Amino acid sequence: MITREEIINKTNEALKKEFELTDEQLKPTSHMQTDLGLDSLDAVDMVVVLEQKFGMTLRQGYDIRSIVTLGDLYDFIEKLAREHEAK
Repeated sequence: MITREEIINKTNEALKKEFELTDEQLKPTSHMQTDLGLDSLDAVDMVVVLEQKFGMTLRQGYDIRSIVTLGDLYDFIEKLAREHEAK
């Protein structure tokens, strides 16, 4: 079972590498667009990168557009990971 800390670490690692973000930028309260500078095209890239990182599909009928902050993203991945593990 993946822990919340592992989700945060893997997500931050992927975002730093893919989008050249710093540790200082990656706070749970960071807004995806205004603080991290990620637009809708970046969101598509982010989904692909995170799917590879976690080995699961993030687009399973969920509205990923509801993710506003980095904390929302952690919650979203954690929920999907729990559902994935329950299968």
